Amino acid sequence: MPRIPADEALIAGEWRRGAGAPADTVDPATGRVLATVHAVSLDEVAEAAQGAAAAAADPRWQGLLPHQRARLLYRTAELIDEAADDLAALQTADTGKALTETRALAGSAAATFRYTAAALETAEEAITPPRGDYVTMSVYEPIGVVGAINPWNSPIASDAQKLAPALAGGNAVLLKPAEWTPLVSLALGRIICRALDELDLPAGLLSVLTGRGSLVGDAIVRDPRVGKVTFTGGTSTGRTLAHAAAEKLMPLSLELGGKSPTVVLADADVEQALAGVMFGVFSSSGQSCIAGSRLFVARELYEEFVGELVQRVGKLRVGPGTGPDTQVAPLVHHKHRDSVASYVDLARAEGARVLCGGRAPEGPEFQDGAYYRPTVIDGLPNSSRTCQEEIFGPVLVALPFDDEDDFVRQANSSVYGLACGIWTRDHRAAWRIARRVEAGTVWINTYKQFSIAAPFGGMKESGLGREKGRDGIRAYQRQKSLYWGVSDAPLPWAD
Repeated sequence: MPRIPADEALIAGEWRRGAGAPADTVDPATGRVLATVHAVSLDEVAEAAQGAAAAAADPRWQGLLPHQRARLLYRTAELIDEAADDLAALQTADTGKALTETRALAGSAAATFRYTAAALETAEEAITPPRGDYVTMSVYEPIGVVGAINPWNSPIASDAQKLAPALAGGNAVLLKPAEWTPLVSLALGRIICRALDELDLPAGLLSVLTGRGSLVGDAIVRDPRVGKVTFTGGTSTGRTLAHAAAEKLMPLSLELGGKSPTVVLADADVEQALAGVMFGVFSSSGQSCIAGSRLFVARELYEEFVGELVQRVGKLRVGPGTGPDTQVAPLVHHKHRDSVASYVDLARAEGARVLCGGRAPEGPEFQDGAYYRPTVIDGLPNSSRTCQEEIFGPVLVALPFDDEDDFVRQANSSVYGLACGIWTRDHRAAWRIARRVEAGTVWINTYKQFSIAAPFGGMKESGLGREKGRDGIRAYQRQKSLYWGVSDAPLPWAD
């Protein structure tokens, strides 16, 4: 059993129990309470924002050159690597994810800080082409205080993708973890606090504020000292935050929901496609915004492919995240498991065939956990709610298509536009489809692979803005133009 962090939030550099309501965080494999974490109060959010503003303006931070700020990111990466096993065990306990995945997520978080440090050291500003007797320069400056609000499905990776570039940009950050899964974010907060202390940097550069999004998250967004918010989560919440940000004329980054299509063309490598489709939707127990949850198969291949897929999905190993052979771990919370089950009931009501799964697994080892069997559904039109709404669980809906135009039409007939997968041997068809599909990320003969060097984000109701990549730091800065006059003559506006 991993060591559970103390029941304390990080408020303006000080660790203490929040003054708000308590909430239990539960091991989804067993239903056992791991910790009771108190939310911070609205006054404590304001205190954290005030401390963040002071820390962002502190000469010990504000006066640093980029390569000097990078030292904080490099040291954080080292400390994450040192604590990787503990962080993985803690995230498995809190989220239910398999240890193989949480170990990879801890490594990814360290790599994100390390990459961002390198990008910061090599980031360039520009001397732009002059159009008169002056020299023009484009420079970047910190926003000041950034609010970062994250979901429960991959806390440490999501935290790193926001904290690293926001700190690299010279800001202070108010991090709001999900109420269901705060523990690994609190542990990461202690790691960053240690790095800040070692480098004699202001402790108020990071606060980790626990509690409900509708209270704590809303207070962060509305605080006048917060100059930008970055949010990953559901589309409806993102829309609410966008309204609040609009009232402040404040920049906002949103990484929201998805109902991502994956397509198997008639010429695809079937073995490769079968493995990729299963990994794309059933890894992370389907709790991933980019899950390939809508499967389109060429009509002439459909029955054979889906039949084989169902056979293989039925053999996936369901179990606790700590199990060495587990492929499908429990869902994050019993309430979420019930939500997924209700969608499968909806599919039945819409006339679907449930080809496999469609229920919780049976047996004493599963009775207290938030488990749900990997499920494959077909027999529904693309317009059905099951095919249009994000389920966020191990549920795949399969549909046939007739030709390339038919697939593109159906794929784009969605409010979402986050990701897409293409399985084909035809590189020309892959190129055409990749360019026609409305998605921020397209995988060709692979799926759910990520690089911190590649920008990530969605189209339509899947979000605004991009994270990651070399320009990821610039999303947390303000751009300024400088004009240097080089003529000795006065401006010729009047004689």
